[in-house]
Amino acid sequence: MTTLLLALSITLAQVMLGLALACAAYRMIRGPRAQDRVLGLDTFYTNSMLLLLTFGIQTGRALYFEAALIIALIGFVGTVGFAKFLMRGEVIE
Repeated sequence: MTTLLLALSITLAQVMLGLALACAAYRMIRGPRAQDRVLGLDTFYTNSMLLLLTFGIQTGRALYFEAALIIALIGFVGTVGFAKFLMRGEVIE
């Protein structure tokens, strides 16, 4: 019973994260301002990281956890770069 409940809850979480990815992609495409697009990108990489983590829990492979860690690091650096660009107009001083 607990294994079935765990499998169903992980599948439900993956479906909900897929819907959240679709909403974030919509915000990235249709965002009226650049700040909305950056926020959509931030949400997109966070949801994709969580989706990879649920795949890793479901399959038991370490590759998904490593990929989620790389996405988290690259996403953070990208968000900081975009924020700096929006504030000053240049990334490297």
